[in-house]
Amino acid sequence: MRKHFGEIGLTIVAIIWGSGFVASAVSLEHYTPYQILAIRFLIGVLLLSLVFFKKLKHIKKSTLIKGSIIGIFLYLAFALQTVGLVYTTPSKNAFLTAVNVVIVPIIAFFIFKRKMDKFELLGAVLAITGIGVLSLQLSGGINFGDFLTLLCAVAFAFHIFYTAQFVKDEDPVLLTVIQMAAATVLGFIVVLFKGEMNFAASFEGVSAVLYLGVFSTTIAFLLQTVAQKFTTETNAAIILSTEAFWGMVFSVIILSEVLTTRMIIGAIIILVAIIISETKLKFIRKKSYKEAV
Repeated sequence: MRKHFGEIGLTIVAIIWGSGFVASAVSLEHYTPYQILAIRFLIGVLLLSLVFFKKLKHIKKSTLIKGSIIGIFLYLAFALQTVGLVYTTPSKNAFLTAVNVVIVPIIAFFIFKRKMDKFELLGAVLAITGIGVLSLQLSGGINFGDFLTLLCAVAFAFHIFYTAQFVKDEDPVLLTVIQMAAATVLGFIVVLFKGEMNFAASFEGVSAVLYLGVFSTTIAFLLQTVAQKFTTETNAAIILSTEAFWGMVFSVIILSEVLTTRMIIGAIIILVAIIISETKLKFIRKKSYKEAV
């Protein structure tokens, strides 16, 4: 049951992030990418601090250190993704970001010598294949933007990996508060450095960035941190990678994007990847065993 809670929680996170593509598109018409990052993380740390005010007095030194580490990886990932998008196409940016699903089990193997589960690894490869079919427009070779986006994928992979490790011994709520605080500090340092301290106040822009701050940041990252307590880091990466699928769903529903055969094939491959990773094909192996007997 606990395992299913983790899986359901991470699926909700992926759905929220998928819906965030629309809010991001709207907010970018009113704010710079770095302003959006600073605002969304500020909203996150303020909301979490207000809701869990009584918990803050229980913050330990270890929570501060671990929360800051994942907060730095979180901001780096978003910043590299944002800058990468300037030099490459949105489809390649989305695809290369999702490469983190393959990097996570590799990090687990090299840092913790954790044996690679063949079903999780197959699921990861299939997930990245499905995302490629779903979003990738084959155009041009590897450019600077693609390189930055690959670095972003590495940062996201380390964020998922270390969240899974740290949440075993730390309070998930406090860990989320500290990572939001660290990302906020980095966000405003960058905004100040770039001289982007003038923030617009249009209703449309504020509404979009509020959605990103409340749902895509506060609720999503709190839920991700809590949910990762109940599943492996590789499983978490595979489930979170369905963000690309949910982004497609919301684009079709809200932005009236045309649903193509390629999108459907990509979505099916991602679904198969999750089934393989989650079930490890036990239902087929049980059936084969019964038939053999």
